[in-house]
Amino acid sequence: CACYAGTMQPNKTLSVNGEPFEVLRLLGKGKGGYSFLVRSQSHSKTEYVLKQMNHEPMPFLQPNDKVQAEIRDYRRLCELGIRLPAMLDIDIAKERILKEYIDGPTVYNLVLTDQMDDSYVDQVREMAKRLQSHRLNIDYFPTNFVVENGLVYYIDFECTAYTRERSFDGWGVTYWSKTPEFLRFVAAHAPHAPAAAQ
Repeated sequence: CACYAGTMQPNKTLSVNGEPFEVLRLLGKGKGGYSFLVRSQSHSKTEYVLKQMNHEPMPFLQPNDKVQAEIRDYRRLCELGIRLPAMLDIDIAKERILKEYIDGPTVYNLVLTDQMDDSYVDQVREMAKRLQSHRLNIDYFPTNFVVENGLVYYIDFECTAYTRERSFDGWGVTYWSKTPEFLRFVAAHAPHAPAAAQ
């Protein structure tokens, strides 16, 4: 699926269960696939995120398990009250998921531009507390969180078994401010700062 990043240009279309969506831009690439900002051609030009799963290897998952894993993790996180974009449609055959678009900056960009608010960390700590009580982690890297109207959304659906090493306090919090680790990451990835995977 590397072809998606290189050949998917704006104004192209991707369909989900036969419904066409105009591709506006690539939002980012996560472990599971490519996420595009798309616009409905039939519903008042509403914008969505369309995630195209890729076939890059992931531990413990076969390629055709990725969509089912995404659905399973989404349902689990919803049940725990984690703030997420809504999963709106699933095209199993084409391995595509249509999601609500959360329109705001990533926490990564807020840290980078010195626009972080203490309430954002408080919100993710509350998520982390709830998840830890159910022995779960999410990917706490700040590109996976978007702030819209003061609310922090986890825009990835991945969750894994809890370990202290991959918890928010054990690892994630390191990248939620301009720590030496965060600045080293920025330097290693400049000028191509990672975008939200959604």
